Amino acid sequence: MKAKALRTFDPAGVVFGVAVPLVVAALGLVLAYLWQGRLPEQVATHFSGTEPDDFSNPLSNAWTLAIVIVLVGGGCSAVASLTRVLLIMRRTMLVIGLTVVGTIGVLQIATLVRELDMASERSVTIPGWAIAVGTVVGFAAGLFGASRLRDYRERVDATSPPHADLPRCSPELPLVVRVGASRVAGITVVAVSLAGAALTCWLSGSLWPIFLFAPLTILILSLLRFTVHIDSDGLFVSSLGMAAFDYDIDEITGASVRAVDPSKEFGGWGLRAKGRGNYAVATDAGPAAFVTFANGDRLTIGSVHAEKIAGTLNTLTARTRNATVD
Repeated sequence: MKAKALRTFDPAGVVFGVAVPLVVAALGLVLAYLWQGRLPEQVATHFSGTEPDDFSNPLSNAWTLAIVIVLVGGGCSAVASLTRVLLIMRRTMLVIGLTVVGTIGVLQIATLVRELDMASERSVTIPGWAIAVGTVVGFAAGLFGASRLRDYRERVDATSPPHADLPRCSPELPLVVRVGASRVAGITVVAVSLAGAALTCWLSGSLWPIFLFAPLTILILSLLRFTVHIDSDGLFVSSLGMAAFDYDIDEITGASVRAVDPSKEFGGWGLRAKGRGNYAVATDAGPAAFVTFANGDRLTIGSVHAEKIAGTLNTLTARTRNATVD
């Protein structure tokens, strides 16, 4: 049985990935027009440290920032609306895009508020707290929006059980396997991020950069560590508690075990895509479960537990097909 993709656009992706950046950009423009009479003839558009060193007409600056918000932040987050793009990539791009939108939008509004009724634009200083607040708000909005996205990909049911030569085992359900970067690698990422945050805090003389580095660190770690969950319903691979891959047991045609070198076969580590429908959670060199699906997708999961992953999937799939035939 074949089930076609239900939508071309994800409604949640349209709301968070397209509408939200447009609303934030429009809000900056509206405030600039409403407050035009209370703003200096020129407003600060660039800062050296915390002091302004470049200036522009308030309305021209508002239009420039609106374009940046829409093209940069919105350009990233709009990917979330496209159902044919891999779900985990849509979620990642939405988080990145809305973080940019939040940072620029809040900073713009906070700077305008500081310049209200100010005699000279040169007396304004950059509101560092606004960068921190904007980053956190944008990141949180991105995570919330990402959790609302759904997978509308094409689903095709397999019609026969896995080949008899493929591994089998006595499944212990649910099977939960954590794969990804080692604890040492995770600590290294955190340490590098903390060092960058500390240096930026020292150079800026403020603590607000910490709020920039925290979301970035979380995002990087989320792309390096995954949880594989297998039960009678199917295969679920998640990151940050959200689905990276979600396949019903009826879609699986079989699973084998093979040796994988991520750098050679997929061009790097972490979540990878090598052509359409060929995906990998390539976080370890060595054994990997290679899972195939009736719609043509292939998923490689690197893990020392590859044999157990493949055996469990084949056993569950065979039981389902045989029960259907009976």
